[in-house]
Amino acid sequence: MKILFISMPSVHATRWISNVDDDFNELYWFNVLSKDNVEFENRVVKFNEWHKRKITPIKGEYSLSKSKPQLYALIRPILEITENQYLHQIISQIKPDIIHVFEMQTCFYPIVRTLKSYIDIKVIYSCWGSDLFYYQSFKNHKRKIKNALQLVDLLHVDNQRDIQIARRLGYKGLTTIIPGGGGYKTNFYFKYNKPVSKRSIILVKGYEHDFGRAINVIKALNNISLPNRFEIIVFGAHAKTIQFINENKLDLLTYGRHSLGHEELFKLMGQTYIYIGNSISDGIPNTLIEAMMMGAFPIQSNPGGSTADLIIHRFNGCLIDNPLDVEDISNQILFALNEKHLIEQAYVENQSTINLKYNYDFVKKQINKLYD
Repeated sequence: MKILFISMPSVHATRWISNVDDDFNELYWFNVLSKDNVEFENRVVKFNEWHKRKITPIKGEYSLSKSKPQLYALIRPILEITENQYLHQIISQIKPDIIHVFEMQTCFYPIVRTLKSYIDIKVIYSCWGSDLFYYQSFKNHKRKIKNALQLVDLLHVDNQRDIQIARRLGYKGLTTIIPGGGGYKTNFYFKYNKPVSKRSIILVKGYEHDFGRAINVIKALNNISLPNRFEIIVFGAHAKTIQFINENKLDLLTYGRHSLGHEELFKLMGQTYIYIGNSISDGIPNTLIEAMMMGAFPIQSNPGGSTADLIIHRFNGCLIDNPLDVEDISNQILFALNEKHLIEQAYVENQSTINLKYNYDFVKKQINKLYD
């Protein structure tokens, strides 16, 4: 089986592709962004560094691309090699049996025209967190999403919400639910888990961008009088989050976007009492899965009901109903702090759930079944 993967150079796509059996399949990867390489754990032929000009840059070209993007899209194939053109070359060269596209806006939109010319090739689309839930609200995006979904034979998601949205947008094909970032070698990481009685960290995901709303969590924590034994740590913090912490002279240990390696973060989560993630749009965040695997009690936003697939409210975690409501976030934190028996219960329940549904071997088998 010849499988062509199309994605940006993302850790999630890399982990997924590295799970695919290279003994019985020929694997190829088209880096839709052209630049930035990645390393796979298996044998994958890469199509990288493909972006080339056809003519020298024209004065005002960049301004036109920003002010009149639709007009620029029409003339771009004259100026440079496009994703559609290069994908056509790849397909003609390798003749894939399956094309697997990760993410909609950056990866699928630019190749729709070419895929329409190869309707005999099976197409798998992996929906990432905000692909459908957030962008369906914009008329132009909604039209593009519908066009792309018409070309899909198998829709891969990580939650029930996105299947329902896809159906409303006219998708009639097959669906599957598999963790988007691949599985975890749970037994390896469980060794870092401290018992609840020895945990003293409240860990906050520091994303503050189009979707992340970490500052509301920090405000909520600032409204609470925490017991002295707790330390608040913010990780993956965007510049806006760090600026807010500094301007308000808050005594918080903060790690920037790329300050912690994966294993370092897991060790930190293994000492975490409560983990908090908050955003206006996402699927099931990988960091949520990881925090639960490491025994932290999760408090997580629930955009469109996605996170409710994994968290039963006030049983194995708490759901934030409104990511913009600081008072609600404070209430969920206070509830968790006052329910020690619930923390103990979730500690056992969540590690068992993640080990069952998200362990590396189990997810790898699920991934490879897609290509049978």
